[in-house]
Amino acid sequence: MYDVKGQLKKVLDTLPDGVRLVAISKYHPNEYIEAAYAEGQRIFGESHEQELRQKHTSLPQDIEWHFIGHLQTNKVKYIAPYVTMVEAVDSLKLLKEIDKQAERCGRVIDVLLELHIAEESTKYGLRLDECRQLLSDGEWRQMKHVRICGLMMMASLTDDQEQLRREFLTAADFFDEVKQQYFADAPWFRERSWGMSDDYTVAVECRSTMVRIGTMIFGPRVY
Repeated sequence: MYDVKGQLKKVLDTLPDGVRLVAISKYHPNEYIEAAYAEGQRIFGESHEQELRQKHTSLPQDIEWHFIGHLQTNKVKYIAPYVTMVEAVDSLKLLKEIDKQAERCGRVIDVLLELHIAEESTKYGLRLDECRQLLSDGEWRQMKHVRICGLMMMASLTDDQEQLRREFLTAADFFDEVKQQYFADAPWFRERSWGMSDDYTVAVECRSTMVRIGTMIFGPRVY
């Protein structure tokens, strides 16, 4: 088996206090997750509803599952009973559906608003002005079963450290703007989820509080 424990320790040793690890376990088997769990890791990220459902039913129940991929509204009802956080809310429509399904389950689901800052058109997310508009319209204030806990973004796929830094800092500055304007009295609005296996060290320098790392911990996809 791939040395999950050794790789996990390497990653954790590089993370400063206040930065949490979301171990991206999609396409990796249960035994890899169990190995990380045995070392104390509790937050895992998945991006496919069926795979997540299978893992949720067969793995320890105190795992915090983060849905990290593009979530279709018609899939929300399947994960609403147990998902801890939806990291990539990219529309008001999706936010409303999460609220609706969470209410049906008698739960409050934490979410992050996904920003589209990268220069690649293939990325999902709200442009900064779209995010400003969503928040200023205020419909989210009526939703009692979702809790907006911060922002997430994916940087461009590039080795250019300055470009990465520019994109991460754009997100960090925008977080400050939104925090001050809408969430000044909301201590739960604190998450800045950016940084993955290839760029997380730069992301941490740019005030990330949550990094999403898969390949570095679990190796190449197994299935």
